[in-house]
Amino acid sequence: MSEHLVLAMPKLPAQAIALLRQEFDVHHLAPDEAKDLPPGLSGRVTAIATPGRDPGLGGQLGPGLLDQLPRLAIISSFSSGLDGIDVEAAFARGIVIGHAPDVLAEPVADIALGLAIDIMRGITAGDRYVRAGRWAGEGGMPLATSLGGRRAGILGLGRIGKALARRLAACGMQVAYTGRARQADIPYAFVPTLSQLATESDILFCSCPATPETESIIDAGILSALGPNGFLVNIARGSVVDEDALIAALREGRLKAAGIDVCRNEPHADPRLLDVPNLVVLPHLGGSTEETRLGMFEAMAENLRLHFAGKPVAYPYRPY
Repeated sequence: MSEHLVLAMPKLPAQAIALLRQEFDVHHLAPDEAKDLPPGLSGRVTAIATPGRDPGLGGQLGPGLLDQLPRLAIISSFSSGLDGIDVEAAFARGIVIGHAPDVLAEPVADIALGLAIDIMRGITAGDRYVRAGRWAGEGGMPLATSLGGRRAGILGLGRIGKALARRLAACGMQVAYTGRARQADIPYAFVPTLSQLATESDILFCSCPATPETESIIDAGILSALGPNGFLVNIARGSVVDEDALIAALREGRLKAAGIDVCRNEPHADPRLLDVPNLVVLPHLGGSTEETRLGMFEAMAENLRLHFAGKPVAYPYRPY
């Protein structure tokens, strides 16, 4: 019997569990086991492996479970965002948190750029137009908006934000960003406030973490600052956007179009989102490639491997 037992959260995919079992002793937690762990389990668990976003506990991975695990030393997530973990509760108990930010940066940035091209050039809208027989009956669609020369604002210039900025610059866009502080050796303009960034942008991208500070940070005021010719793309988390305000702005013509890869209460998207023609909604595709998902699982395992070897984890989580 290993001295370390990894507790796999209920929604950890089978492929991830199989990978962990190649090296570790793993117990795959059933949802109904979380309130009262099986006898003999509590004192053996030294690590948790989790999806990060939705552990499958009917809420966050928090004190209710952590308090049952006196030897727990590390939580390793295969996701970059950790809104499914009570980070403060974990840190207060001296628990290390590892995640997988690097492997996600490029594919999530691809989706962000794809959404931008879609909503500015009308790709899915054009597809619907042809399928409905309107091209033959009504002629061409209204003219779209070019990316080149437009001003792109990025909220949160982390790994994903930087990967996105490179893509936008390659499309000929003027890139600026905002965050907690100006970053050194960054070739993009820093704007001190989100409101100013929205005012000065043609399209605003959300790539910030989901934290209490970023809850509904994209509100009616920010959407108003973007204006009736503005565009919004969200590849962060659904919680950063006030969906009521977004729906109203799009329906009333106070925002031209939006594209979101994330929404609140996933996968149960608000039905109103699906009834807004100038909104493109994706089912959280950012990291959904075979190569990316395997890399995420491997990063999760690597963090555990290093920790058990007494070394710093490769990808430690640090608060935003």
